[in-house]
Amino acid sequence: MQPGRHNAITDVDGVLVGHVTRDEPGWLTGVTVVVPPPRTVGSVDVRGGGPGTRETDLLDPVNRVDAVDAVVLAGGSAFGLGAADGAADAAWAAGRGWPVGPGPDERVPIVPAAIVFDLGRAGSWRHHPSPADGAAAYRAAAPGPVTEGPVGAGTGTRAGGLRGGVGTASFVVEGGVTVAALVVVNAAGSAVAADGTLLGAAALVEGELAALPHPGPDAAAAHWRERAAEVAALRAGRATTLAVVATDATLTKAGCRRLATVAHDGMARALSPVHTEFDGDTVFALATGARPEPQRIDLFELHDAAARCVTRAIARAVAAGTSVDRSADGGLTIRSWRDTMTRAG
Repeated sequence: MQPGRHNAITDVDGVLVGHVTRDEPGWLTGVTVVVPPPRTVGSVDVRGGGPGTRETDLLDPVNRVDAVDAVVLAGGSAFGLGAADGAADAAWAAGRGWPVGPGPDERVPIVPAAIVFDLGRAGSWRHHPSPADGAAAYRAAAPGPVTEGPVGAGTGTRAGGLRGGVGTASFVVEGGVTVAALVVVNAAGSAVAADGTLLGAAALVEGELAALPHPGPDAAAAHWRERAAEVAALRAGRATTLAVVATDATLTKAGCRRLATVAHDGMARALSPVHTEFDGDTVFALATGARPEPQRIDLFELHDAAARCVTRAIARAVAAGTSVDRSADGGLTIRSWRDTMTRAG
């Protein structure tokens, strides 16, 4: 398996990504919207004990609607779910939506959403994404390279106390099917091994590994001392890792659900622990149907590649993080993995 052209979820033909980043003074939050082509089938698997979601029941395979118009990932905890209202309005204006009547305007866009907790990290509790931000992210959605790191929904995120962010990765499996993932990493668990390396580094491919620093033992030890104090102060509901997995294969709604389920394994390889009561870990799966339905061993390989893409995307998100200091505004100082692991011991 090799990455696609952009090593991003946009390598699945027709899938677009848009970010709105709110990182001005007093703000560390944002929205990321994934827009698939029309008639894309979707489902979801929610594993964390503290999720904040919209329209996930509709994606259950036993329910009728199977086409997804956009997936919204946002900061702001439950307040941020309002960003999906704006994305839905923008999708309707673009002609998208499930038909509910004979008239051309009688459509309801299907826009599932999930949020991460970032409230107060820049000093103001009620600074969170708005419907206008969701609409802007939808309208900004584009093909091609995807910006990674602390952007969009990853702007105010943390992973094990270090800076989180957005990451993405893709694979083209045998037969030409593409599968890819986009993640927003905001985990209660850590993305870092005992020696300071990234847990997901083993899954990275040539070209991704070369860009990673080699942590020193003193820096790793100092990080774990600080991390122990932070773990003692954890509060439920202040974390969550989100992922959207997409493929150009043809899958049923139940097939998308299974793809999302297996993709959760990618979180477990890159974060420890995951799916806790402190997290709302959620994976959406989308299938555009541009290629035939995989059979037997091909389906196995598709699931395996999806999980690997999630692992790589998490590692790439954390590796792309940059340190931020909002202590002057009453917020937090959040160090990046690179800065933490390369500092003097």
